[in-house]
Amino acid sequence: MPPGPALPYTPGMQLIGLAGWSGAGKTTLLTRLIPCLARRGLGVSTLKHAHHRFDVDMPGKDSWKHREAGARQVLVASEQRWALMTELRGAPEPDLRFLLSRLSPVDLVIVEGFKRDSLPKIEVHRVENGKPWLHPEDPRIAAIASDVRPPATDLPWAPLDDADSVADLVQRFAVDAAAWMG
Repeated sequence: MPPGPALPYTPGMQLIGLAGWSGAGKTTLLTRLIPCLARRGLGVSTLKHAHHRFDVDMPGKDSWKHREAGARQVLVASEQRWALMTELRGAPEPDLRFLLSRLSPVDLVIVEGFKRDSLPKIEVHRVENGKPWLHPEDPRIAAIASDVRPPATDLPWAPLDDADSVADLVQRFAVDAAAWMG
């Protein structure tokens, strides 16, 4: 992927990740966390990593036909929203820094997934999922949101179903995006 333009970040734009195994409740938490942070006066954007082939377009729609015909990018716009789809067509998957550089300025970006990247993260853990904790092995885990208190750790913890407490952790551990980007 070619280098992008200068970063569009405004001073103070913050960045935090949510990391956890599939089924831990990251998306559910985000859908409760975003309105909570918005009530605090923050503009929030999200960036989600998908581990599988996904599609945001509907087969048969004009934009889908454009992509299927070989367009590298298709931008769809209306009075309600716009979306830009980019087909990699064999190019390497873009990294988190590149993807972040494509977002418009906002107060806070929450990254879902990218659990192996070096950004500070809040681990989202659900016991019934039966998956191991990430925090003992990942030093970038700054705090934990789970349905039980994590064993043997001094990391700050918030109940998974308490969006206000998790929002406090988000605001406490988010870092300046431009500084993180280096």
